[in-house]
Amino acid sequence: MTALDPKPFLAAIFNAAVAAADPQRTIRDHLPAPPKGRTIVIGAGKGSAQMAAAFEKVWDGPIEGLVVTRYGYGATCQRIEIIEAAHPVPDAAGLEASRRLLEKVQGLTADDLVVALISGGGSALLPAPAEVLTLADEIAVNEALLASGAPIAAMNTIRKHVSTIKGGRLAAAAHPAKLVSLVVSDIPGDNPALVASGPTVADSGNRQEALASIAAYGMKLPASVMAHINSPAADAPRVDDPRFSRNEVHLIASAGVSLEAAAAEARRQGIEAVILSDSIEGEAREVGGFHAAIAREVATRNRPFRKPVLVLSGGETTVTLRAKGKGGRNSEFLLAFAIGISGMEGVHALAADTDGIDGSEDNAGAFADGSTVSRMRAAGVDAKAMLAGNNAWTAFNAVGDLFVPGPTGTNVNDLRAILIS
Repeated sequence: MTALDPKPFLAAIFNAAVAAADPQRTIRDHLPAPPKGRTIVIGAGKGSAQMAAAFEKVWDGPIEGLVVTRYGYGATCQRIEIIEAAHPVPDAAGLEASRRLLEKVQGLTADDLVVALISGGGSALLPAPAEVLTLADEIAVNEALLASGAPIAAMNTIRKHVSTIKGGRLAAAAHPAKLVSLVVSDIPGDNPALVASGPTVADSGNRQEALASIAAYGMKLPASVMAHINSPAADAPRVDDPRFSRNEVHLIASAGVSLEAAAAEARRQGIEAVILSDSIEGEAREVGGFHAAIAREVATRNRPFRKPVLVLSGGETTVTLRAKGKGGRNSEFLLAFAIGISGMEGVHALAADTDGIDGSEDNAGAFADGSTVSRMRAAGVDAKAMLAGNNAWTAFNAVGDLFVPGPTGTNVNDLRAILIS
């Protein structure tokens, strides 16, 4: 262990997790049979452009298509058009992308094939408000969701009930063509109908569940939105809708697979690894405190795991906004973790979003160790005050511990890696 440099080691763990979700590796194994008619490729998400590029390379036959991704996440494609739009708050470019995607699947026949490349982030990238609503309404919904602390499954159940494209509606528009969805999951539990709010996959969630979540998390939504969700017009297509009878859904990458790859990389470097879970949810700072308690127990009592060990977890935490600081769920998790292990030797951690962006800045997450809080103090930063103000980015930036790998081209949610030597 003495020769192991923690930051490069943890970065290698992150890279192994991302590589396992690389669409260049995963799409080839899930190609549908070529159709008699046309092949149309559509898609949305932070990994959709790279998925489109990978699909072009392995598809033997003519294709055309359109996918939308986040600004700065594009890729070079020859036959599939890439549109960029805003994330996490929708914009007019996303509205136009939704219109064009719906237009792209109009007028198809039963001989045609639609391939949908879906990854996390597609909810914000596909604003398509119901007829009685506006883009401003959908933006207000998104902002309320992001500030609520609600889990991603609840958020996406609400989103699909204010949309004309989510909740299986894009698939319904493509009927009678056969539709095959290739999904990179960023959802705890890997329900493909919740990834990007399921534009091509229906699920059993209903508007009563959406209303229950709005009430449970105290969301303040525009009156027009509440009126719509309370009306039958908000109902999404059902799972047993006959328009979906020929459709297929394939999960081609997930947090679980990526965590296994991260563990294998640790063992390759001589460190035993354990996976707590691939679907941890909850308030980021509370989850950070829980992980810190595990790290302290291992470091001081050699239980429940024997050191040296790498403790891994995945999933998607949430942040209830209490102030207007800079940060994201991974940096907030890690700041709470750093406070919990302050002063301990031999504990190093990385928390990062596998898509390469945590929150609204350019970092995926950050590094922390037992000296993080004292180094912040020396830099004039109070770690607890930064945490209280949702200002984790500022805190880690002050000590040079932000992790900035850039956009990765995939998205299987958050990776938390804790090395205890």
